[in-house]
Amino acid sequence: MDATQRFHDRREAGQFLARQLADYKDRDDVVVLALPRGGVPVAYEIARELGTPLDVFVVRKLGVPWQPELAMGAIAGRGTEVLNGDVVTTYNIPPRVIRTVAEHEGRELQRRLQEYRGNRPLTDIHGRVVILVDDGLATGSTMLAAIKALRQDYPKAVVVAVPVAAVDTCRRLQGEVDKIVCLRMPPDFSAVGHWYEDFSQTTDDEVRELLSYDTTRRDSHGAQAGGRR
Repeated sequence: MDATQRFHDRREAGQFLARQLADYKDRDDVVVLALPRGGVPVAYEIARELGTPLDVFVVRKLGVPWQPELAMGAIAGRGTEVLNGDVVTTYNIPPRVIRTVAEHEGRELQRRLQEYRGNRPLTDIHGRVVILVDDGLATGSTMLAAIKALRQDYPKAVVVAVPVAAVDTCRRLQGEVDKIVCLRMPPDFSAVGHWYEDFSQTTDDEVRELLSYDTTRRDSHGAQAGGRR
């Protein structure tokens, strides 16, 4: 695939990523965790190809109130919070504004946990290789929050896998993980969605549907059984 070519959709991006992660195929010490919602279709294709369990790890971006798409930080479970110091300083965002946004996003984080996982506990990652997946990285704040939160459960290794990312973001995250796979690092990166022909919003229903499939089950010929093709 040409380095400047766009992905058709998240599912195709996941298939390309899976090829770069072949070393993790059919290992019982590997789990794939997706950042919802957009990371789930990507991660599903990876987990299906590798034959590994699939789960979600909910992280919420802290958007600048007057420019929500701009991340001033992110939050994950157990009170993990990561702030983008450059954005906070540049826009002179006061602590009370950050707290208000964090409290709002914290409630949404809990809602999504219940929506996607119900009472089902998070997949045990202690001593396992965790492949963290999203559909792309701009500032990387949400991914960094996920990495810091997951480290508290002592995984064997953390691998980040994304179809596209800003060059500086990928380089910055290299020091935070054991391995990072970024298929596209365009010098003219502007937004994740620009690198997809179809970047339509992933719905809660689609997240639940993909999580319902057993990505570890294979038929007698070794092909992944069940799920969408």
